[in-house]
Amino acid sequence: MEGLETSYQLLLTLGGVFLLGLVTSTIGRRTFLPRVTLLLLFGVLIGEAGLDLVPAEVSGLFPVVADMALVMVGFLLGGQLTPAQLRSASAEVLSVSLVAALVTAVVVGAGLWALGLPLPLALVVGCIASATDAAAVFDVVQETGSDSRFSRALLAIVALDDVWALVLFSAGMALATAAVGAAGETGFVLAALREVFGALFLGGALGVPAAYLTGRVRPGQPVLSEAVGLVFLCGGLALWLEVSFLISAMTLGAVIANLARHHEYPFHAIEDIEDPFLLLFFVLAGASLDVGALAQIGVIGACYLGLRSLGKVAGARLGGFAAGIDGVSGRQLGYALLPQAGVAIGMALVAANHLPEYRTLLLTLVISSTVIFEIVGPVFTRRAVTRGQLHHEGAARP
Repeated sequence: MEGLETSYQLLLTLGGVFLLGLVTSTIGRRTFLPRVTLLLLFGVLIGEAGLDLVPAEVSGLFPVVADMALVMVGFLLGGQLTPAQLRSASAEVLSVSLVAALVTAVVVGAGLWALGLPLPLALVVGCIASATDAAAVFDVVQETGSDSRFSRALLAIVALDDVWALVLFSAGMALATAAVGAAGETGFVLAALREVFGALFLGGALGVPAAYLTGRVRPGQPVLSEAVGLVFLCGGLALWLEVSFLISAMTLGAVIANLARHHEYPFHAIEDIEDPFLLLFFVLAGASLDVGALAQIGVIGACYLGLRSLGKVAGARLGGFAAGIDGVSGRQLGYALLPQAGVAIGMALVAANHLPEYRTLLLTLVISSTVIFEIVGPVFTRRAVTRGQLHHEGAARP
């Protein structure tokens, strides 16, 4: 009977989440709030911080659902990195993504140090601040249906964002551990490089044969099981090998998109099923958010929110100026990069293990600010995508 009870609780909860999540998504399309924000708030409402309606069995699914959703998002983002997509925006993508990450890390790190935080902690938090939530940005662009030059450049920028964030974080951790006299900073840098380059190798090793061998079962027709199996295999191997599954999936998507000449089916097939996974991902993410951490954010947390926002907006504007992007698009790109979630928390957990003396302050600061950025950030992202699209449409008119 216990197994039967668990089964019906699980099915009832999942059914309710999907149906009410659909209603939430519909409301998001008809209001100024993006569906990501509404789904997260819906998750908070039914989660432990709210009505506590989510059984432990469903909450326990979140890590798996998160990995499945993010590996699909990474694959689809990688599919944007093709010569056709980037030919007119490659300089912009590299310039904006790199400069926005660097400026954000410097502004946040220097600002928090000036406010009195220890230098090692300020360095690490600054590097963590450079990360952006790719899933939230991707979902907002999909929700708006935008296919403008602005939105395509934004997706490509986000696809590179985690790469720069991981590189900055590895450098920041090496400096921080050296500053506090900890041993093993060289080993940490090597581990970080292994995570990045191992992910690139894995994605390429799977992508090259997949580009030529897939799409042969039904020529010209999407084969869903083939596409999903390939993406999940990549994610599973990345987790097993302890390399970045997001970078692995992006590399896989980019390799297939650039080498496969006889089909585009993997991307269309994944697009058909990724929406339910993303819906469940955002609802369960909201249900698992530590809303109580907001009460502990304090002055330092408020300053971090302002400094990170300033860094993203100013960095994207500076990178856009260097690449020759006009003023309107350059200003909007920074606002579109404000969402922050899982990657930042993952970095904070790693940093907390290596710098235990700063563990409490580090986790409180990052987790509490992430709650705010994940809920409010998508609002700015949708605003930026809409304005960027309108601007380009206006500029295209004779």
